[in-house]
Amino acid sequence: MIEHCHRCGGELPKGSGETPFCPHCGAPQLFLALENQSAETGGEPAGEGAPATTGRTPPPRPQQVDWKTAIRCAVLVAGIGSVLALGALKVDLLSPVSLLWIMSASLITLGLYQKRRPSAWIDARVGARIGVLVGLCLALGLGTVFAGCGVVARFWLHSMGSFDSAMAAQLAEAERRSATPVPPEMVGFVSSPQFRAGMMLGAFGFGSACLLVLSMLGGAFGGLLRTRRGPA
Repeated sequence: MIEHCHRCGGELPKGSGETPFCPHCGAPQLFLALENQSAETGGEPAGEGAPATTGRTPPPRPQQVDWKTAIRCAVLVAGIGSVLALGALKVDLLSPVSLLWIMSASLITLGLYQKRRPSAWIDARVGARIGVLVGLCLALGLGTVFAGCGVVARFWLHSMGSFDSAMAAQLAEAERRSATPVPPEMVGFVSSPQFRAGMMLGAFGFGSACLLVLSMLGGAFGGLLRTRRGPA
């Protein structure tokens, strides 16, 4: 018969006899009745409000998240997502697959994490923390992929002419709609490579923040679904 911890609901080792405490949360699993204490063992009845104790020092509270395993799972999922995003730049059919993978990256990571650590405690809080880790890995991986593709397209393939033309067209349209004339200095600054690089960095930062929030919410939802319920 599988026994569970009365506090966290985690499975207790069978017949280990090594410690009377839960290996997941450190809660004592042995309770001494006050009326069974006798003077022969040196025990004295405690007050009514005193908590029961086993007489042994509890072990240190273990880490709630096995970060080594979580990082490995997050890096694996983020790496696959980056490869799919790179393939979607060339093959349009991979775009839905890449988007679906990125949207569900936190759920996939939690599944891998629980598969490798079946006894690890998972709830909404743990899922949110792992989700933030997944968001960071995804932002780093996708940023590396898109930045590398941009550098190759600009300096090796010389195929960024369409992007420059679109930027110039947007600038001309904004200048045409403006009620006041735009100073030549401002036009030159907006047309400079530094402004374009800064604009792309700003867009990357905004996208990364959105990805972090999405991954955190997805991880919290996945952790809530995977929360083990202890015995009533």
